[in-house]
Amino acid sequence: MTAVLASWRARAARALGIREEELAPAACGFAFFFFLFCGYFMLRPIRETMGIQAGVNQLQWLFTATFLATLAVVPLFGWISARVARTTLVTWVYAIFALTMVGFAILLYLQPGSVWTARTFYVWLSVFNLFVVSIAWSLMADVFHMESAKRLFALIAAGASAGGLCGPLLGALLASILQPAGLLLLSALLLTATLPLKQWLLRWRAASRPEIGLDDMQRPIEGTILAGLSRIFQSRYLLGISLLVVLLATLNTFLYMEQARLVADAFPDTAQRIRVFSALDFTVQTLALLSQIFITGRVAARLGVRFLLTAVPLAVAIAFLALAAYPVFGVLAAAMILRRAGEYALIRPGREMLFTAVSPEDKYKTKNVIDTVVYRGGDAASGWVKAGVDMLGYGASLIALLGAAIALGAAAIGFGLGKKADRRNADTD
Repeated sequence: MTAVLASWRARAARALGIREEELAPAACGFAFFFFLFCGYFMLRPIRETMGIQAGVNQLQWLFTATFLATLAVVPLFGWISARVARTTLVTWVYAIFALTMVGFAILLYLQPGSVWTARTFYVWLSVFNLFVVSIAWSLMADVFHMESAKRLFALIAAGASAGGLCGPLLGALLASILQPAGLLLLSALLLTATLPLKQWLLRWRAASRPEIGLDDMQRPIEGTILAGLSRIFQSRYLLGISLLVVLLATLNTFLYMEQARLVADAFPDTAQRIRVFSALDFTVQTLALLSQIFITGRVAARLGVRFLLTAVPLAVAIAFLALAAYPVFGVLAAAMILRRAGEYALIRPGREMLFTAVSPEDKYKTKNVIDTVVYRGGDAASGWVKAGVDMLGYGASLIALLGAAIALGAAAIGFGLGKKADRRNADTD
């Protein structure tokens, strides 16, 4: 039996392109992100529907409100991280978000048709998604070093894609039974299910790196509450990551708002819109999952982080040019799928690898600011840019041309950051 199990482990490791001793932490990280994203994607179609319910022409206001809400939450995170050890930081943050989920479940149950309830839920879920995912990747950057991250981060991210596949399906199956309030409570349970997995990863880190153990994680993170903001401007490396995030957020906002407009025009029925959004999510997660399991890790090991951060923006630039020539829903849907699937399969693992070689303060505080404030700031600003360009009356073509130029800029910055990260990794080998 032992020989059979050993043979199975060896075959699985070869198929995945990792080492045998990395199978268990990879599976644990996969499960962590599966629970996280399954819960989120059960709620995402509800958020998109509520965004349209609040008015397509009001989306830029929702982006701005999300940015302001993110600004309000960042000092709270800084206050907690300065007082709580890194080993328990994820537990504290996730517990707070789980409690707010329960509060929103009550609110949605009592006021299911309220426009202000819809707007508030839209903003809250947007803030929730960025914070919990950012802190999850901070934990992974703390557990794994760059060499293993190149092999494992794509597989760990595959858990997010698998959760993104199961979440919409569960939501569709249970929506009529549980209603939005019940789905929120189920999502809260899935969020808390990640905490035992976090403990296992910390124990594995201590065992696999005995020279460090967990001693460095037993203390709170140094620095002031808003240290993450100031740290960005003290490092060209972190400033480059921030600029890359802003450009990628701008691309996403352009596509997202154009998608909302075309869906609202093409599908007047609410149920149809939910099905369209669910179908897009399912397609994106399927493509991302297959790439993460069989392609990304091998590509990262051979071609480096620079490829992960460059290939997708270049492809998106081409997609935007196609959208400029043919501004119809089918072309936009293909561009949206390409951008989001590429984000999950290549860009996100590559971007998280950039943080494996920085200080603990930058892994948590600065990274959190970049993933939330900088990202949502880019969202809010680009939302108003999109609204302003729409007022010029040129339709989707002008936005598409502007998006292509931004995508080329993102590709150039991604190549530079990836090259620097690959050089750092080579120097430490």
